[in-house]
Amino acid sequence: MSDLTIMQPTEDEQVELQEELVIDRENYDHFNEEKLTYKAEPGINEEIVRKISKDKNEPEWMLRKRLNGLKLFKEKSMPPWGPSIRDLDLDKIIYYMRPDAKRNATSWDDVPEDIKNTYERLGIPQAERSALGGVGAQYESEVVYHNLKKELEDQGVIFLDMDEAVQKYPEMVKKHFMTTCVPIHLHKFSALHAAVWSGGTYIYIPKNVKVDIPLQAYFRMNAKKGGQFEHTLIIVDEGAEIHYIEGCSAPQYTENSLHAGCVEVHVMKGARARYSSIENWSKNTYNLNTKRAMVHEDAIMEWVNGNMGSKVTMLYPCSVLVGKNAKTDYVGVAYAGEGQYQDTGCKVYHLAENTSSSIISKGISMYGGVSSYRGLIDIRKGAINSKSNVRCDGLMLDNKSKALTFPAMDVHENDVKVAHEAAVGKVEEDQLFYLMSRGLSEDEAIKLIVSGFIEPLIKALPMEYAVELNRLIELEIENSVC
Repeated sequence: MSDLTIMQPTEDEQVELQEELVIDRENYDHFNEEKLTYKAEPGINEEIVRKISKDKNEPEWMLRKRLNGLKLFKEKSMPPWGPSIRDLDLDKIIYYMRPDAKRNATSWDDVPEDIKNTYERLGIPQAERSALGGVGAQYESEVVYHNLKKELEDQGVIFLDMDEAVQKYPEMVKKHFMTTCVPIHLHKFSALHAAVWSGGTYIYIPKNVKVDIPLQAYFRMNAKKGGQFEHTLIIVDEGAEIHYIEGCSAPQYTENSLHAGCVEVHVMKGARARYSSIENWSKNTYNLNTKRAMVHEDAIMEWVNGNMGSKVTMLYPCSVLVGKNAKTDYVGVAYAGEGQYQDTGCKVYHLAENTSSSIISKGISMYGGVSSYRGLIDIRKGAINSKSNVRCDGLMLDNKSKALTFPAMDVHENDVKVAHEAAVGKVEEDQLFYLMSRGLSEDEAIKLIVSGFIEPLIKALPMEYAVELNRLIELEIENSVC
């Protein structure tokens, strides 16, 4: 990864944090009784699309985008590649739900008690107090809490939910919303997103402003058969810097749920952005997310991606290097347990000279889970002196699981350097023997090996989130036997 500064605790603080942090799976699987002011009927149609737009008092141009998205969604077919999503019945998904809560509260005291308790369980208010510059919290289809530290606001930083941004900054949103970065017609689920998007995050960092403490949004689904379609739009102006952290979770039901959010990041000349995401959806959720960044001259885009939950994940953060000397880094870890298929990776388009990309992808699978890397490096004619390095590793913790790689490289320029390295295997018996001979149990030895395997991602996260991710993976592999 690059040298973007992250405020890390001292060694004593790290030990104290690791000793104090105990993650209970119930914190993620807990669900509240439904308290909604509106709940659409399952399925998607023009009436629901118009209802969403009317409720949000949107301008006519946004409604037209929604209706175009609905039209394209109906025309486009399901992805013909990757994991099967035939069990996802889109006619049973509920595409719009409004919780019985005040929108955009700036005090946790104004958030309904049951919703606030959910976020307390997840540690969001505490993280805001100790380590974050701003927090947004979305529950179902609405943002229920949003706040930004005054010192950042005084520097001109804008941190709003997307619904509010459409009202306050319509021209800026119109210019960037699903135009060049993630076009509506990109695929079936980008079109669906355009039709029913709700909530999300809007961030603008002014020229030369360096935000040295992260901003975070947390997206929570609670209801059965729910769909969540938040939209994130981040604009990092020339010479500016930002680190944005996204967390996601949902309780587990027997009915399927759908997450089809969209992230658009515009990194302008000389700017730097880091987008960290820990997605811990429940194992009945289909996570079909779209994330893309436009990276301009001398700019840097960094993706840090951890995928823990979901029944099926299809997620490939993409950087389009449109300016000279643009750079992107990606570090991703995916864990697939019983009944899970994690299909993740990264796409990079090199469109200008002297551009560079680095991709490190780690997949862990056990109990019959499937973890696969799917990525693309596309170097266009004229992108001379471009460099790309890809490494994808798969670790299987038993004899039933699968670790797969589907790399693709499309190179149209001779004067470039491209490297790809892949390794797939099981836990080495000699490693286990060595660690167990030093007094560790088999479970402890496996956890230690896995911790070393995912070290690149852990190094890229602030300590609080790194420890949380480690704990989540440990919960999944406890009592496992190779």
